[in-house]
Amino acid sequence: MNTLTIDIRKAGPRDAEAISGVHHEAWMGAYSGIIPHKALFRMVGRRGVGWWESAIRRAANVVVVEIGGDVVGYATLGRNRARELPQKGEIYELYLKPEYQGVGLGSRLFSAARERLAAHGLRDTVVWALEDNAGALSFYEGLGGRDIAEGVEVFDQKALRKIAYAWD
Repeated sequence: MNTLTIDIRKAGPRDAEAISGVHHEAWMGAYSGIIPHKALFRMVGRRGVGWWESAIRRAANVVVVEIGGDVVGYATLGRNRARELPQKGEIYELYLKPEYQGVGLGSRLFSAARERLAAHGLRDTVVWALEDNAGALSFYEGLGGRDIAEGVEVFDQKALRKIAYAWD
């Protein structure tokens, strides 16, 4: 019998290729049909292996979840970028490969990201999600997130509403 381990840890430069793959699969799965096609491909194309290596080396806070040694998800986090909101920490991104969604890994990764923020004194957290991304909205609401603000993100002249969820 094989036992697969699940590990959530800080990303290192050697994880860049795997994170790039997760990013591509997750973004195409989450945003196809929401973000205009050309804009989505441009955005995904900019985040290749070199981009992730650089982000990790610059001390960006990137956390990965791996199963049996394979990276299947990641989260990026840090200080809240929306100065008009009182929350100190922000989870900028949280993505899993589509085949690993819905089995509890996202919740575990979210908890680990919040713990990391709290360890840096950023106890209250905000996350933004596109309003048309029903899966993300359901996920954050299921984790107890409160809808506290709205905004707009523009992709190739298409304005999409986004929602901020908060945890104290």
